[in-house]
Amino acid sequence: MKPSKTSKQWMREHVNDPYVQMAQKDGYRSRAAYKLLEINDKDRLFKPGMVVVDLGATPGGWSQIAAREVGRAGRVIALDLLPLDPLTGVDFIQGDFREESVLKQLQDLLAGRQVGLVISDMAPNMSGVLTADLARALYLAELAMDFAIEQLQPDGQFLVKVFQGAGFEEYLKLMRSRFGKVVTRKPKASRDRSSELYLLASGKFSV
Repeated sequence: MKPSKTSKQWMREHVNDPYVQMAQKDGYRSRAAYKLLEINDKDRLFKPGMVVVDLGATPGGWSQIAAREVGRAGRVIALDLLPLDPLTGVDFIQGDFREESVLKQLQDLLAGRQVGLVISDMAPNMSGVLTADLARALYLAELAMDFAIEQLQPDGQFLVKVFQGAGFEEYLKLMRSRFGKVVTRKPKASRDRSSELYLLASGKFSV
């Protein structure tokens, strides 16, 4: 099949993207690593020894950062529907985190330890139909928030990717009803034309 004009343009931008080039040079699995690094520089997400759960982890750029930051005493558990090549310091579960069998694996790996940070860079495969793509992205963000509310320790934090557009304000309002503090972040590594934002929530309210 002949590549489309859009896919050719994306590939050109991808190859010339400075963050892609930096990721290759620095050994990160994706350019998304720099988004997390910038947010961590500002908000100090990680603490040595903490437990981190990375939702939608593949190809592993965020898990790489998390594992390095929490150190050997910490724990990083990555989940994704797609396979993940092994990463030092990262336990990987392949499956849907809404399923009981996957949650059981997670609880077994936690072994009674509480989760200090849930991170989610999940995004659906984009169809190009804006309303449908926004709805699917919002659904993933809602699932991630439900997971975080259930799994986080009382002083834990939740970082999630969202997209501005239909449903964003409602999602933000819901998050503010469930967490005491919510801040917005737009890392430099986010492409200018992208409507993506990151929301960082802390101080979850007891249910």
